[in-house]
Amino acid sequence: METKIKAQPLSAVKETEIQKITPFLWFDRQAMEAADFYASIFKNARVKTSTRYTAEGAAAAGMPQGSVMTVDFELEGQEFTAINGGPAFKISPSISFMVNCRTREKVDELWSNLAEGGKVLMELNKYPFSERYGWIEDKFGVSWQLILSEESPIIVPSLLFTGNQKGKAEEAINYYMSLFRLSSVDQVSHYEAGEQGPEGMVKYAAFTINGQRFVAMDSGVDVPYGFSPAISFVINCDTQEQIDYYWDHLTEGGDINAQQCGWLQDKYGVSWQIVPSELGLWMSDPEKSRLVMSELLKMKKLDLNQLKSIYSGTGNEPDGSVLDYGSSNYKGKSTDILSPGEEF
Repeated sequence: METKIKAQPLSAVKETEIQKITPFLWFDRQAMEAADFYASIFKNARVKTSTRYTAEGAAAAGMPQGSVMTVDFELEGQEFTAINGGPAFKISPSISFMVNCRTREKVDELWSNLAEGGKVLMELNKYPFSERYGWIEDKFGVSWQLILSEESPIIVPSLLFTGNQKGKAEEAINYYMSLFRLSSVDQVSHYEAGEQGPEGMVKYAAFTINGQRFVAMDSGVDVPYGFSPAISFVINCDTQEQIDYYWDHLTEGGDINAQQCGWLQDKYGVSWQIVPSELGLWMSDPEKSRLVMSELLKMKKLDLNQLKSIYSGTGNEPDGSVLDYGSSNYKGKSTDILSPGEEF
């Protein structure tokens, strides 16, 4: 069936500026444990930097002051951020991570590791679309689709449109393609008559936005879950104009009650965070992060200049006094589990 997705070829895009998109995972209190676990089972992996809760952030989240708030980690070239956010949200299989494994042995090895304490969503087996495939939810609630494939990149976020969003995968892809720069459709197929799924809906699509590859599909069966804020996608922006652009477009038709601290839910139920590129650096400073967090908690759409002035010492504290800090260097550290480039 011919695709109705309107792709703009990469070569036709003149704008080369890209805001990186990063998956963001919400845990109760297991973010560091999960990051360490994932880094131990993937070959090319590292746990990078972490931030800790200030008094203001701890009070808002109901977490202990000084405990780990976020941790950044990288698996097979895909960057992630995890947060200890408390029990407010639960991760849903509607967003999972496709893992393209080069060998059957790698599929089976990862399956064995992820199965411990986890739940099988589709048995590891041979399917019409792959000689070796399985879908599993690990002990932390994150879902992984393991497939024997030479595709790249190795790890790809996957969006499953279910419930009242079922049938909207193609519309959503078109929308994201119109919004994000450097976009392309790499592959798309639809359910045909007689297949397990509504005829004409998206059976599988692979697309790229802002240099980040995604896959998407409409669910072929009814399932009791949908998109959850527990997995969101962070767009790092260098200017207020970029923040305004993504915020204004992605909030259009979305849930206004889900807008807080740079966080939003779009009209398809997918959650995004529109944040300054330097926010991680600001939050890593043990002294200034308290002031940045205090200001950030007041905002829906983030005000880059206001946050930057608070961090740099040119803004005002809540009591009106002017901050006076000297320059600060980023002191984040990373630990390589294995050197990048090792064959997966």
